[in-house]
Amino acid sequence: MSLTFFTPGPAQLYPTFETHLQTFVNNQLGSISHRSQQYRDLHKFTVDQLRVLLNVPETHAIMFLGSASEAWERIIFSCVELESFHLVNGSFSKKFCEYSTALNKYAHNMEKPMGSGFTAAEITVPEYAELICTTHNETSSGVQMPVAEIHKLKQKNPDKLIAVDIVSSAPYPDLDYSLIDTAFFSVQKAFGLPAGLGVWIVNEKCLHKAEYIRNQYSIGAHNDLPTLWKNALNNETPSTPNVMGIYLLGKIVEDFNKIGVKTIRKETEQKAALIYKFLEKTSGFTPFVKEKPNRSQTVIVTDTEINSADIIKKVKEKGMVIGSGYGQFKATQLRIANFPATSTEQVEKLIFELGKV
Repeated sequence: MSLTFFTPGPAQLYPTFETHLQTFVNNQLGSISHRSQQYRDLHKFTVDQLRVLLNVPETHAIMFLGSASEAWERIIFSCVELESFHLVNGSFSKKFCEYSTALNKYAHNMEKPMGSGFTAAEITVPEYAELICTTHNETSSGVQMPVAEIHKLKQKNPDKLIAVDIVSSAPYPDLDYSLIDTAFFSVQKAFGLPAGLGVWIVNEKCLHKAEYIRNQYSIGAHNDLPTLWKNALNNETPSTPNVMGIYLLGKIVEDFNKIGVKTIRKETEQKAALIYKFLEKTSGFTPFVKEKPNRSQTVIVTDTEINSADIIKKVKEKGMVIGSGYGQFKATQLRIANFPATSTEQVEKLIFELGKV
């Protein structure tokens, strides 16, 4: 039985994935040199498609890493000489903060309970913090920080760098990159690809900061920002890249662009509305995030009255896989991914089966 995955990552593969993979194999692209013009054309194609999809200006480089977790380390190394500031309201925003501490930086944080969101008005950034670390979509708890609040936070703190984790929401958030210094995501969630590739969007302010820090502290030896940037100007990477991942991402993003990002965002909201409506009116389910403006459109989290493992098992028998709660909420919550790879019809089928649990 073929399964449909509503898991928050790795997630459902995008419907065109197999076709693109076969093309990659047929054209023997796995054997080309990463210093060849053929590779540089492939690399540039993916970057150009991402620029269109996410509206990334030429002021920002788009670079490829092994994962989004690697981006945490690269960003701290590159943008923080001494102090960072983190908005923490779940497991992944907390890990970003912990990376800073592990790299011997002083990591300030404003922490809220799981399920709570942030507004720019309530945030006071410490005077000496150089970087504000935000999480647009907290994958563990299903909280989304409205893009307008992220923009306001930068406008209140124009002299600070700001980083945005869009791992489990891109391409849904419409970020204004004239305000956002750096953002990052991985491909195994909304882009419907297997894991193994991170994408780092970063501007020249971050580059200049990294070059300054490098004179006094280590900014890492592998994939340091100045070296990544220099290679990116030539549509290359410092070391041998994940050529297959970069190729497949370019083709999937091309598919997204044919649909149009506005259409994808609208469909995401429509599917999320169906799921939240079901959870609110069905006994045994309660949306975990109480404030509607903070509810994620891409990773929907619900409390359950019965053990979530029992629900997951019953739904899987009908050909669908949903995620358990994260960490301490594993047995009492479900996480339902709402990414472009799953259609409205598939969401409606999931709702129907959940209604029979």
